[in-house]
Amino acid sequence: MNLENAVIAITGGGQGLGRCMATFLAGKGAKLALIDLSQEKLDETVELCKQAGGDARAYICNVAKEDQVVATFDQIVKDFGGIDGLVNNAGILRDALLVKGKDGVIEKRMSLEQWQAVIDVNLTGVFLCGREAATKMIETGRKGCIINISSVSRAGNMGQTNYSAAKAGVAAMAVTWAKELARYGIRAAAVAPGFIETEMTASMKPEALEMMTKQIPLRRMGKPEEIAHAIAFILENDYFSGRVVEVDGGIRV
Repeated sequence: MNLENAVIAITGGGQGLGRCMATFLAGKGAKLALIDLSQEKLDETVELCKQAGGDARAYICNVAKEDQVVATFDQIVKDFGGIDGLVNNAGILRDALLVKGKDGVIEKRMSLEQWQAVIDVNLTGVFLCGREAATKMIETGRKGCIINISSVSRAGNMGQTNYSAAKAGVAAMAVTWAKELARYGIRAAAVAPGFIETEMTASMKPEALEMMTKQIPLRRMGKPEEIAHAIAFILENDYFSGRVVEVDGGIRV
């Protein structure tokens, strides 16, 4: 895919990794459809994309709500004329141990609310956005690419039953979609980041950060730009499909 003037939608595009992906792709001349819940953050990212050399528009949407997702992708096609790529990046955390007990007494359990909130956004949201993006690509006759953001935690990580399940799921969906959608010229893949320098990790205690970093063979956390580079590689390489790219510094959770 030539990213010059390609229309790329990014969920969670208002901040963090999504913002970095957006500005990186804008620097290659892409047109960005940024999807998030904060108008303020979206507006900031739109301006950064324009400064980087691309065009961008903002869309307020809860990816876990089917009606909002359908309406958003309808509007993206109206605004840009079509869609060439989607990065399913939106995600949340609600970490907790499955059960926590002491001396035979259960003190705490992961609640159904904690489970469902993560599944709704991180798994169902990816399904809804992927379905709508594929629908629009087929309807407009445009070949494209769908990328799901998984995680090294897809292999299973303590305190993340919900998150690990969702991230394993989105990786499996990418492989499934690659097989189903190839007949339409649509590719699908996933990126599984390790520990990345974001607002979330920056708020961690120094000792926790140090302990985390020691587990990484490269002895440092990844930079958001390194994830954005992986996204660009997949979009630009028309023979890459059905695989998960792990960008994790060599760590295996």
